[in-house]
This record gives sequence, C-alpha cells and structure tokens, in this order.
Amino acid sequence: MKIAKVVSSNSHVEYIARVLDSLDVSDPPVPGSFGFGSFVSIGSEGSETIGVVFNSLLLNPEYASFGPRLSSDGELATFSPDFLHEQGSLLAILLLGNKEGENDSSKQSIPFPVIPPGSDVSVLEEEDFRGFHTNDEGNVSLKYYSLVLSHAGSFAVPLLETVIEKLSGMCDSEGEKKKLEVLRKSLVWQRTVGQMRL
Repeated sequence: MKIAKVVSSNSHVEYIARVLDSLDVSDPPVPGSFGFGSFVSIGSEGSETIGVVFNSLLLNPEYASFGPRLSSDGELATFSPDFLHEQGSLLAILLLGNKEGENDSSKQSIPFPVIPPGSDVSVLEEEDFRGFHTNDEGNVSLKYYSLVLSHAGSFAVPLLETVIEKLSGMCDSEGEKKKLEVLRKSLVWQRTVGQMRL
C-alpha cells in the first residue's frame, strides 16, 4: 500500500516523504495504517530500498496566519482547491538496506543508490519484514543496530525497542526470542544510565 512520496533528504540515509492526500490519490492512506516504527519500501519491483519511519512532522501554513480571509473554506474549494492541501504530514525515514535481484534477497547496509524525489513509499509487507530480518542461517539479523543509534537521535532507543518487540512476536525459536530479550534489556539499561546525572 502506497502511503507517501519522497520530497527531500537530510542525508544519504535520512529521507523525508510527504503522506499522500486526496489530491494525489482517490483513496488516501488512513493515519492508523503507518506510524513510528513502520517499515517501508521505497522504489519499484526489482530494486527496493528498505527503511523505517522514525519521526513525523505536521505542516500547517495557516497556523499563526492572523490576516483577514478573503474567501470562506467552501469558496476556496471552488476557486483555489490547492490551497486546502497546503496542510500535510511528513515522515522521516531512516534507510536500513535494500532488496534486489530475482530472488528478492535482502541486505542490511547503507543503500548505494540515491533515491530521486517523487519515489513511491509503501508499507513493507509482513513477509518482506520477516525476510529482511532473517540471515542465511535463518536467525534474526539486526546489522543496522549501530546505524539507528547514530542517526535516529533521541528516537533511537524507542525505535529499536519497537523493532525488537515486533521481531519477538514473529520468532518461532525460543533461542532467538532470548537473544532479542537480552538486546531489549541492554537498551533499557543504556537509556536508564544515559538519563542519570552523576
């Protein structure tokens, strides 16, 4: 399901996408279908970049606009329909890897290609999410752990906790669940110690 289009970037791994609205598509995505910690794919079949939503921003140019209005909202819809769509939602997406080739093999690393503006952003299917986090031996893989810690700022620990929670719910192996629990406890400890002032 397409939810947004890429509009800009802050770095090679951090992209900004604008959520689709009724001017873009006839059936825009509902807010509950994506959010913090949602995994997304950017691009097309054959070469997709995988990322995760780690922040959101609201655009509202009308805020703090105290000037007189020349037209009512109903008249604006007729005479200037674009004006009503200046409000919007932006998603900050951290790129974590890519999926490419005939067998759709996933790779967790900084993606090579630069993503052009206007690229479609879609919610990553559960099967693809599982495949992205499974290595060749069938174990859980989080090679992007350090990338998230260094680029997601104050959202890094909550983001990793969200990912670990999703992965724990999908794991069949008790050994893998225990590894994820150790990682989660380590994050909780880091957050607790990081907030302490000595």
